[in-house]
Amino acid sequence: MPITDAFLATLRSIVGDKAVLTDGGDLDPHLREERGLYRGQATVAVKPATTEEVAAVVKACAAEGVSIVPQGGNTGLCGGAVSDAGQVILSLSRMNRIRAINPIDFTITVEAGVILEEVQTAALEADRFFPLALGAQGSCQIGGNLATNAGGLNVLRYGNTRDLCLGLEVVLADGTVWNGLKALGKDNTGFALKHLFIGGEGALGVITAAVMKLYPRPLEKQTALCAVDDVAQVPALLALARAMSGDQVSAFELVARFGLELACRHLDGVSDPFEGQHPWYVLAEFSSTRAGTDLRAVFEGFLETAFEQGIISDAVIAESGQQEASFWRMREGLPEAQKHEGASIKHDVAVPVARVPEFLDRAIAGVTAALPGLRPCPFGHVGDGNIHFNLTQPEGMDPKAYLAHWEEMNRIVHDIVVDMGGSISAEHGVGRLKVDEIIHYKSAAEIEVMRKVKAALDPHNLLNPGVVVRL
Repeated sequence: MPITDAFLATLRSIVGDKAVLTDGGDLDPHLREERGLYRGQATVAVKPATTEEVAAVVKACAAEGVSIVPQGGNTGLCGGAVSDAGQVILSLSRMNRIRAINPIDFTITVEAGVILEEVQTAALEADRFFPLALGAQGSCQIGGNLATNAGGLNVLRYGNTRDLCLGLEVVLADGTVWNGLKALGKDNTGFALKHLFIGGEGALGVITAAVMKLYPRPLEKQTALCAVDDVAQVPALLALARAMSGDQVSAFELVARFGLELACRHLDGVSDPFEGQHPWYVLAEFSSTRAGTDLRAVFEGFLETAFEQGIISDAVIAESGQQEASFWRMREGLPEAQKHEGASIKHDVAVPVARVPEFLDRAIAGVTAALPGLRPCPFGHVGDGNIHFNLTQPEGMDPKAYLAHWEEMNRIVHDIVVDMGGSISAEHGVGRLKVDEIIHYKSAAEIEVMRKVKAALDPHNLLNPGVVVRL
């Protein structure tokens, strides 16, 4: 159904003329999709500034039978914020206030449109630490992080976004506001409703605010890039790090040699710190919230033991903030570096940590046998078993011809992941991109339960229809 002038007038009466976007130039950022796989088709975006305005917009859309696409920073990688013609984009960007910060309770209450980096900064200003960290943190919004249950670099120690959330405020499909903004570590009074909406990608309700956990601020960090000649040794390296540090490992990232080469070739400020070449690298970080500890000695002892046991062949400790930043620039900039090498088929998967080497061996063998010349670029948060198994096109191949192998590569990789008891989406969600994939791999009973939940909370299928699960 086309959006009528009368309906636009209703929306303007709720949020004001300037907060209803219909001009092509104003709409364009809301129609773009991060990976260029989709293009939004909506002709209107609404930008409410309060929970009450969100509720009124949702209620008006429900009355008109117009479906809604909630949108945060629009940095998602699975098409979860892509609109169709006749839909309304509900942008949460104006809901960008930090409502409260409580250093005693170690909590911060934020609206959905607050940029992740701003949450981190506010925590530090209160001498606290908000651990969620990812490459898009300068533009992604906390509401989107919650809606996709984002992971990132510190999951090993602090958990996913779900683990960092104490309470939510959510606008339901009929415009009802559920205020679950409780700053409680314990609340055993029935169903934990917040978990329906965290990871729900806006298909069950619109998250408008959240109470998030804070932690003591790390006062000391030690970071090193380790050279590993046998990827089978990586789980043993992680186990050794956790045991020798007293579980002070805050990050443990795996990068293949090809990834390091891409980063050195295409990213400013990145260079290979080793004299020789190695097939694999681990970026390991220990951190402590106590000043004056012996963390450096513990870190050096860990690296020495790993070398003596033949787990690593070399290591470079970051001796300055600049060198540490260079190591992290290499890791975080890999998706950017890959773009310079042509088309990429990407997978966001997880397997049990101990089986990461087996997955890498099987998956690399499978995809290179299917398409000789393909250049695997696996990297990721091996500390929690999450590997971004990205596949760069063969040199000289036409990008469109390469992307025609998308489904073939998915089937090879995802079949291996599921066979190993893993997940085909570890931290990026389902969106539109993987709706058919989860139907293929999840049990019929699980899909049916998901559909029943969707039908119960959104019986008219007006909230992000076609995302996560289809009715």
